[in-house]
Amino acid sequence: MTPVMIDLFIRSFFQTLIMTGASGIISLVAGLPLGLVMIATDRGGIAENLWLNRLLGMLINGFRAVPFIILLVALIPVTRLIVGTSLGTAASIVPLSIAATPYFARIAEVSLREVDKGLIEAVRAMGGSRWTIIREVLIPEALPGIVAGFTVTLVTLIGASAMAGAIGAGGLGDLAIRYGYQRFETGIMIAVVAVLIVLVCGVQWLGDRLVQRLDHRAR
Repeated sequence: MTPVMIDLFIRSFFQTLIMTGASGIISLVAGLPLGLVMIATDRGGIAENLWLNRLLGMLINGFRAVPFIILLVALIPVTRLIVGTSLGTAASIVPLSIAATPYFARIAEVSLREVDKGLIEAVRAMGGSRWTIIREVLIPEALPGIVAGFTVTLVTLIGASAMAGAIGAGGLGDLAIRYGYQRFETGIMIAVVAVLIVLVCGVQWLGDRLVQRLDHRAR
């Protein structure tokens, strides 16, 4: 690779990190509360509200059912409204976050649902408030599963950020399309794939190590 191409490759790599990191944080901040609401409002939950639960479930399932490439295009007006443009790294964070939030919310919901109901009932019997149950029981007990789910979400976002390159979002996906595919530079394509594999493996390894530590502390 030429020095110019190496600089472009490095810039694209950091753009992918920014897209994945920013949308991952947004999905965590928005998705975890959404998962908590789904658990709390479910039948027998600490704040049972089946109407709200079903409405949120329909919205979450609706967004999850739309293929990401279609969601990218459909959200262009929303992206322009929020960011001012539909191209570039900053613009890609909007659809990535909207796609990842319901995905992570469902994963968090599954982890929270596995918490022993006996613990919840014990805290309720001692007069614990809803917030106490969430803070002292649900989140601590489900934390290893939540972290594992967030790791899976980040891995999914890495692949989605590469797909976002199809509409000029920048990052490694855009580099692979513009140079590896359109200009038939096989070396660029192979390098992008190799870096994405290493990045995914690194994120998964870090997530697995953190889950192991949390499991060890819980015991």
